[in-house]
Amino acid sequence: MDTGLGGLMHGFSIALEPHNLLWCFVGVMVGNLVGVLPGMGVLSAISILLPLTFGMKPVAAVLMLSGIYYGAQYGGAICSILLNLPCHPPHAVTCLDGFPLTKQGRGGVALGITMLGSMFGAAFGILQMIFFAPYVANVAFQFGAPEICSLMLLGLLAGSTLAKGSPLKGVAMTLLGLILGIMGTDVNTGVERFTFGVVDLSDGLELVALSLGLFGIAEFLRSVNNTAPLNLAYTNIKMSDMVPTRDDIKRSAFPILRGTLVGSLCSCIPGTGPTIASFVAYATEKKVSKTPERFGHGAIEGVAAPEASTHSSVQGDFIPTMSLGIPGDAVMALLLGALIIHGITPGPRLIVEHPDLFWGLIASFWVGNLILIVLNVPMIGIWVKMLMIPYKYLYPSALFFICIGVFAARNSLFDVGATLALGIFGYLLVLLKFEPAPILLGFVLGPRFEENFRRALIISRGDLMTFVERPISGVFLGFCFLLVGAQIYVRFVKPKVAAAAGVAGHAAE
Repeated sequence: MDTGLGGLMHGFSIALEPHNLLWCFVGVMVGNLVGVLPGMGVLSAISILLPLTFGMKPVAAVLMLSGIYYGAQYGGAICSILLNLPCHPPHAVTCLDGFPLTKQGRGGVALGITMLGSMFGAAFGILQMIFFAPYVANVAFQFGAPEICSLMLLGLLAGSTLAKGSPLKGVAMTLLGLILGIMGTDVNTGVERFTFGVVDLSDGLELVALSLGLFGIAEFLRSVNNTAPLNLAYTNIKMSDMVPTRDDIKRSAFPILRGTLVGSLCSCIPGTGPTIASFVAYATEKKVSKTPERFGHGAIEGVAAPEASTHSSVQGDFIPTMSLGIPGDAVMALLLGALIIHGITPGPRLIVEHPDLFWGLIASFWVGNLILIVLNVPMIGIWVKMLMIPYKYLYPSALFFICIGVFAARNSLFDVGATLALGIFGYLLVLLKFEPAPILLGFVLGPRFEENFRRALIISRGDLMTFVERPISGVFLGFCFLLVGAQIYVRFVKPKVAAAAGVAGHAAE
């Protein structure tokens, strides 16, 4: 297998094939549109289009779905800067300085710096994949059932304990996902599990139904009453307005670099994702600034750092997903499920067994990001006009495509009803401050964890010590214990220590 430059050249030969190039363009175009429209999340868009990929070749399908993911990040920045409307969580922090810049008449400059930072962050994230690929390929054949099982456990723990909100709620949602993942007929014993006598559940829940219910219909129910008018007074941006001055570039250069590094580091930690990366980058930039009082009032650094961090994290998220089979967030979990549907098992062997897919995906990142630059710069006015579509037209049409997509997956009306029920359940979870994303993580990783756990015990004749005695597996289990211990310390021990120190300080006074 070619690695490095040779692999990248092979990837470009795959990505530039006409049909793959077409689907890459469709993906980034849809992603850009989804990023602009509030409420139309990336998860919903990928879930709606997932059934479309059943008749596509695996490479084209992954290129399109990936394009939606990183394409949405470009569109989300436009709303945050020009309209003070964080359509997606990673761009919420961009509003803090982006919209004040717009009100100062410098919204175009903010967008220009955003484009530069986004391109640099994305390029760094792509280079990450190229750099790590040969090393992952070298250790691919050292992974057996115990190593994969321990790795899946680390992914489940990281995704649940690092989710937004309470770690206990995250763990509970992951366990629920595990239960939903093993629902159906056990392939080893033929026993039905958690079907409650319902014949339609004997084959298990469909991934499309689960994702569209939890993230499509639930999002519709959450946003259906959103009728707030948008302020379009600052949206008349010309291409000449987007050219930054020399001072802007000077102020933004190091923030872009620091934000990129923060996003790169966050992408290596499963469960963080671009949202955490953007907030960490903003906080870091404010901390190192000599004039932190400028932040929140139109500091160009407050736009450059989080946007570079977001795009670096988004591209870097593909590293643990593709090379280790651990999704960094809910979107990556859905992409992981899409690969499994096409008969491709993500993990250390992916680079060896499916080099066309891996290197074609990397090459498509370069192509897709260039397409996004070309689309965004001249079409900002059009994207803003799209925001004027009334919700009463937008969401019924989205629901129609949801129903069509779910039915097309298995030609089952039961799946449509299950999607509706899961949507209502997902909406209730949101109201109760439960994060539904770990459910998807448990649903995708759970069956693989169980399969490799059983296989490891069969090979070792029931000896659980095989997970500790094998070095790579033991290291992953060590990370699992460290992760749990860190969460226990942060949530329970650290507050008590801080309280005791505060009492001691008052007594000394």
